[in-house]
Amino acid sequence: MRIVSGKYGGRRLEVPKNKDIRPTSDKVRGAIFNALRARMDLEGAVMLDCFCGTGALGLEALSNGAEHCTFFDVSRESVALAKRNVDALGANDQSRFVLRDASKMIPRKEEYAAANLVFLDPPYNKGLIVPTLQSLHEGGWLAADALCVIEVERDFSAILPHPYVLLDEKTYGDTKVLYARMESGDGVS
Repeated sequence: MRIVSGKYGGRRLEVPKNKDIRPTSDKVRGAIFNALRARMDLEGAVMLDCFCGTGALGLEALSNGAEHCTFFDVSRESVALAKRNVDALGANDQSRFVLRDASKMIPRKEEYAAANLVFLDPPYNKGLIVPTLQSLHEGGWLAADALCVIEVERDFSAILPHPYVLLDEKTYGDTKVLYARMESGDGVS
């Protein structure tokens, strides 16, 4: 697995040794970032990589100009793997790691900037999307108009909670990627 584009483009990432972590494929990550470039300027973005696994989505964003990424996962193994990948790329100054269930966030502390981009790539078929979106909103983790990239199983269907609006969805094999935005006025300024 490699970083697809940007300043770290072509650099290899460490992958999990077991099947507990399902990394986003290079092909799907490439498609996500092509779609993102059409929707926002990644330069200077503050982002969250929830259910980070290898950290590939957050690292791809940092490679493409994002300013900072906070990596969240409930698994110590995933956080350690993401840290090793961040270390290997030298992106430590732009990264923070939190061992926490993203579907049960506490209120954001002032030391964390509100994010304008968030990746959600939870384990499939666990019902984590809606509670995570609610938790991020209620905890003040997202800036107004934050863009959410949500990776789910192909047959996923759910109504996103207020204040999120579905913008688009694309299917790649067994994976569906949803693009949503938190409506203006409902985030942190």
